[in-house]
Amino acid sequence: MPYNAVMNAPAKSAAELLATPVQFLKGVGPQRAELLERLGLRAARELVFFFPRDYQDLTELSRVADLTEGNLVRLRGKVEEVDARTSASGNSVLGVLLAAEQGRLRLLWFNQPHLRQRFSLGDDLLVVGKAKLNGGMWELVHPQVQWLGTEEDEPASKLLPVYPLTEGLSQGQIRRIVAGAVELCLDALDEVFPAEYLAQHNLWPLRKALEQIHQPADRVALELARRRFIYQELFILQLALALKRQRGLGQPAAPALEATAKIDARIRRLFPFELTAGQQQAIAEVAGDMARTQPMNRLLQGDVGSGKTVVAVYALLLAVAHRYQAVLMAPTEVLARQHAATLEQVLAASQVRWSLLTGGLSAGQRQTTLEGIKRGELDVVIGTQAVLSSGVGFARLGLVVIDEQHKFGVRQRASLKQAALDPHYLVMTATPIPRTVTMTLYGDLDVSTLREAPPGRQTVNTYLVEGDDRQFKWWEFFGRKLREGAQGYIITPLVDDESEAAAASVEQTYEALAHGPLEAFRLDLLHGRMTPAAKESAMSAFRRGETQALVATTVVEVGVDVPNATMMTILNGERFGLSQLHQLRGRISRGSQPGFCAVFAENPSPEARQRIDAFVATGDGFRLAEIDFQQRGPGDLLGTRQHGMPPLRIADLARDSAALEDARRDAQQLTQEDPGLSRPEHARLRTMVLRRYGRVLELGDVG
Repeated sequence: MPYNAVMNAPAKSAAELLATPVQFLKGVGPQRAELLERLGLRAARELVFFFPRDYQDLTELSRVADLTEGNLVRLRGKVEEVDARTSASGNSVLGVLLAAEQGRLRLLWFNQPHLRQRFSLGDDLLVVGKAKLNGGMWELVHPQVQWLGTEEDEPASKLLPVYPLTEGLSQGQIRRIVAGAVELCLDALDEVFPAEYLAQHNLWPLRKALEQIHQPADRVALELARRRFIYQELFILQLALALKRQRGLGQPAAPALEATAKIDARIRRLFPFELTAGQQQAIAEVAGDMARTQPMNRLLQGDVGSGKTVVAVYALLLAVAHRYQAVLMAPTEVLARQHAATLEQVLAASQVRWSLLTGGLSAGQRQTTLEGIKRGELDVVIGTQAVLSSGVGFARLGLVVIDEQHKFGVRQRASLKQAALDPHYLVMTATPIPRTVTMTLYGDLDVSTLREAPPGRQTVNTYLVEGDDRQFKWWEFFGRKLREGAQGYIITPLVDDESEAAAASVEQTYEALAHGPLEAFRLDLLHGRMTPAAKESAMSAFRRGETQALVATTVVEVGVDVPNATMMTILNGERFGLSQLHQLRGRISRGSQPGFCAVFAENPSPEARQRIDAFVATGDGFRLAEIDFQQRGPGDLLGTRQHGMPPLRIADLARDSAALEDARRDAQQLTQEDPGLSRPEHARLRTMVLRRYGRVLELGDVG
């Protein structure tokens, strides 16, 4: 069938129109269809909901006659001349003569000869830059340029949509293709919201919003159209999370593990310190969950050093008090062993039977541990991903605790929960999470938050160290503190802690320090390429004080607790994320002495400098998490690799927090009024929820 036959074919049903392959749409054809497929566009429906990423504003343009020196100007014009030459000093100069309203001006680029091929005579450009008068001719040096296409390419609107592109596809072409798809399919689209709901929430109807988001009449219309789709996207997500939460509440399958006064007193006697108000509150929330027959589904988040482990240990012992088994899973063996050391101290005066299960066990140790778990002879198991491996079977598992849960994928967590036959479920993170992300990724969980540090926890003084002179002074200070009895870390920046290059890098740093500023001290290495036994040996020596300074990768980012370690040097700090810097800093000053952290930076970019400045300015992890989120956007937090959630198409969690709050409130209210969205007027909402989130959130048929 010819690619334009769809325009002349017999009348199609709405579903058939929306499913029309893009190659059969007007102006596409087989070759452009391949280009569109690179953008994930295969059917007409996908083109209709292919939203612009930006808009070219042609409503307020400057005129050449009105230009003033040094002002930022915005002009539209046609290319009349393109001149590429080499200056007397050997530098390349590209000049483009532009005919704009009421005059001409020249665009200039230095040492960018590759731009020559992008300009052709007659090109219609929108340029932004600072005006400079040179010999009677206005110039814009290195301006921003957008190619507008020809007049017939453009809609009547003065706000031109800017779509994501791929090589071989121009803005003019994609504008025409999208406009054609919208015209073809608009009447075939069903409104997902009941009319009454649209009126109550001041939302534009679907068809009007679609027309205006692709070809807005003005800024007001554009914002109303965007509001409709941002709200809808966040509302569908929050509906899915509310329905998942509702399903969990409706499936009583967990043991009721009540914290009676007697059990509570027995557990608290094991803690040789006063609990903070935040810990008391979190324990009350966890205990309340575990007393019910619905499986607990709670996220415990807290800043570094806020005492989450105490809450986790309370939960573990509450399960054991009712003769159920409990498992605590950590992402690394270093962290698992740290938890084991903590548990060993707390349980020194108890009869709780526990064991460590990691990949570093010998075959004999592993077999003995597995048999103990299966027969119910072990009450608590602390482990890494080894807990998920085949052959691990629990006799009576009542609680699963996962630390640093963001380092585990969805399937890993689900496999443990499935094997556990619906135990209570507590996940913990020492990475403070922005509220908008908590409401999105963890919207089906209850959340407990620890903000205050335990009594006696000291502050960490943080510095940015640049230049050879300051680095020399820092190493002098670092050495003086080591002589006084302190210990310290030197952290090297590595993207992949398991790579050979990573091991080589940290070893080179070790050699440079051992034969340089720290040659008088006892140093050791710790990185991901070491065997489990070697890692444990290095950490044990550091804990005992036999090693004064540890040269390490980010393997120490979480969990390592050495109270005497008060010094940290972070090399190439510009290569770390803000939350990672904060996590690393949390490894020091865990005892009674204040800490000192220096970040070395080599020619940081403006973004990296902003990140490091924020890190130096505050030790509040929740504040840093919000700053990081504003700078980077959802990024890794919403990457599908870890949690499997489909990406947001138009909403932005950093920008649209108010809309998210509204959508969450409205979704919870609607699912309370209509559990399962079973009413006829909510059928389309239910279908959309299942289509987008049914598989990843395991919703099944919520109706």
